[in-house]
Amino acid sequence: MIAHVPAQSSPELQRRLGLADSVVIGLGSMIGAGIFAALAPAAAAAESGLLIALVLAGFVAYCNATSSARLAAVHPKSGGTYVYGREQLGEFWGYLAGWSFVVGKTASCAAMALTVGAYAWPAQQHAIAAGAVILLTAINYVGVQKSAVLARVIVAAVLAVLAAVLAACANGPRTNLDLVADTTPGGILQAAGLLFFAFAGYARIATLGEEVRDPASTIPRAIAIALGLTLAVYAAVAVAVLSTLGAHTLASTTDPLAQAVTAAGAGWLAPVVRIGAVLAALGSLLALILGVSRTTLAMARDGHLPRRLDAVHPKFGVPHRAEIAVGVVVALLAATVDLRSAIGFSSFAVLVYYLVANVSAWTLTTEQNRPPRWIPVLGALGCVVLAVCLPWESVVGGMVVLSLGAGLWLVRSALN
Repeated sequence: MIAHVPAQSSPELQRRLGLADSVVIGLGSMIGAGIFAALAPAAAAAESGLLIALVLAGFVAYCNATSSARLAAVHPKSGGTYVYGREQLGEFWGYLAGWSFVVGKTASCAAMALTVGAYAWPAQQHAIAAGAVILLTAINYVGVQKSAVLARVIVAAVLAVLAAVLAACANGPRTNLDLVADTTPGGILQAAGLLFFAFAGYARIATLGEEVRDPASTIPRAIAIALGLTLAVYAAVAVAVLSTLGAHTLASTTDPLAQAVTAAGAGWLAPVVRIGAVLAALGSLLALILGVSRTTLAMARDGHLPRRLDAVHPKFGVPHRAEIAVGVVVALLAATVDLRSAIGFSSFAVLVYYLVANVSAWTLTTEQNRPPRWIPVLGALGCVVLAVCLPWESVVGGMVVLSLGAGLWLVRSALN
């Protein structure tokens, strides 16, 4: 095993985020492109069982959020489950969680950027996507407070658009909701795994633990509030869209919310919904870049990534080299590769990440305010079940990437 020797020269990040900013960053991560894009593929898998899948995904997210909140209060450092796994289970498990997060979320960043391009200017999708990554990386570079301010504006705009969608669907024709017709247990589980992609944003609050004021109190409260609000919004929108379009029509569309308002007789609202989708994707991309760069910082501090990436900017107080590195990689991917199909791959990697989080939470002591035992048990079991029920391409790709990461670890262990 490689000994954990933290870098002594790397300065601490500044604690600038309060409860409101932390909640907004979590909301910006979860109420993002997922609500505009994830409903259709989930409906294709579960059909009329979409709402059951949503509840299942939300329950697994609740278990993961509770485990993450308790761990973040004990280990309020940048890196999230990378740090928790390292401290509670050992160096390898922390490394594996960090590897899963960085690789999976880098793909998610590119997918969110491509969503921006697809909605804003389809003919120039890749150019717009790369430009969005460069712009948001620049915003993150000049300070996390400015990122939180932008996230607040984006969340407010997206919530306004979603409220308009709900109002339009409430006044339109409705189909009969049947939660069990044309569905299978496997389809529901696969849909839950795909929908989990949209719920995973609460990790962003934990990965910013070194920049949150009073983390032992703020982080658990922020995660609970953000997840609860997101569940309420997702459930309301899913019911509205499903009752307006029906499961089969919903499954076949690429822009379900825009199609729903059109079917409800409010076609004039469709362009506004598309603008909301762009803002939502930008909000998700903003928070994803924040989270990936902080985990990169933590892994660089421990020598699992190049040490030069652990630098913190003396003026802006951000891991500027890590942010630039992540931004460059994501911009290149967004400019050259279509990664919208990466939702399944990213979900697999994130579920592995939270599997490590739940096992880590199980090892907490009573003095560390461990969660009730059933929470990490059901959370870990849910992560495994949802991961293996994803499309086979995502499972195979995820296993290959995990094996590559483990192989790199073994090589480093042998050389040291």
